[in-house]
Amino acid sequence: MSWYQTGDGGATIHVHAQPGAKRTEVVGVLGDCVKVRLAAPPVDGKANACLVEFLARRLGVKRSQVSIARGLSSRRKTVFVAGAGLQPAVLLELDGKSG
Repeated sequence: MSWYQTGDGGATIHVHAQPGAKRTEVVGVLGDCVKVRLAAPPVDGKANACLVEFLARRLGVKRSQVSIARGLSSRRKTVFVAGAGLQPAVLLELDGKSG
């Protein structure tokens, strides 16, 4: 999985964000990123907040454990998730658990 790396104290996930979608969901893998549609506009950090909340819920961690490390104003983002024992494969489960 080139979109996911573990490191000191957590995991790094590469995300391709598509703001302004009808609903928030994982679409699949696009190159070396997980593509996530976001039901929030790319205005005033709303899409970034939506992404953080979605990833936290999907990975079963607190929102405070998820931060955007790189790409705040870009579609391509590097997200850091603090914590051990994360199961990144749950991001790719297209089972309707998205928000």
